[in-house]
Amino acid sequence: MIKDITIGQYFPGETVIHKLDPRVKILVSFAFIISLFFINKFYPYILILAYILTVTKLSGVPIKYVLKGLKPLTFIILITFFINLFMTKGVVLFEIGPLVITEEGLYQSLFMALRLIFLIMGTSILTLTTSPISLTDGIEKILSPLKAIGLPAHELAMMMTIALRFIPTLLEETDKIMKAQMARGADFESGNIMSRAKNLVPLLVPLFINAFRRADELAMAMEARCYRGGEHRTRLNEIKMEKRDYIAITIMVIFFGVLVLTRYI
Repeated sequence: MIKDITIGQYFPGETVIHKLDPRVKILVSFAFIISLFFINKFYPYILILAYILTVTKLSGVPIKYVLKGLKPLTFIILITFFINLFMTKGVVLFEIGPLVITEEGLYQSLFMALRLIFLIMGTSILTLTTSPISLTDGIEKILSPLKAIGLPAHELAMMMTIALRFIPTLLEETDKIMKAQMARGADFESGNIMSRAKNLVPLLVPLFINAFRRADELAMAMEARCYRGGEHRTRLNEIKMEKRDYIAITIMVIFFGVLVLTRYI
């Protein structure tokens, strides 16, 4: 399951989605998240699905790769589904002992499950199609107006990107350590909660040691290159808006405007 986590991973490509300005992709992702919470009916989800499939096709990322990112979060989606299914009051459809399924509960559980699924699929496209350097530059440019009030935009963007990109590295380390400990007889799956938690100690200790070691190596590498933050820092390739970016913004405004309007139609 660890290998199925796609958060923080980059899928290289030369497609139109990869070439979009990172600022545009970040803003589109935020607009996508906000529009999902404006939806209060089922039929707009058809537009959301069409949007995700179209963007995935244009990005060249296999749809199976995007769906694979849902596997590690299946438990959370199911918990959300059943909590809404059994805890929402309304017109009773089925009653199995103390468990009561209502019409409103069924509607709400399906609605929340779809929202979570589309939220994960839609936002994962951002990291899959944006390189770490481009993502850092995009976040920094968006936050740059806040420098006037003392916000360290460059440092904040750098920390966010490093944290995001450390996720696949830590997951790979976790997988290696788990296999090594299992070869030594460790059992991470059987027993009660307390015994499972105790069995995680030989996994967590080397994982944290490796994480600190990698962080120290990264800090030393940055110091060796005379990194001193964003002041007076130049870039080999400055990001700038092009025709395709303005087209993407126009499509974004129209599409997400329609989604918001569906709330009142």
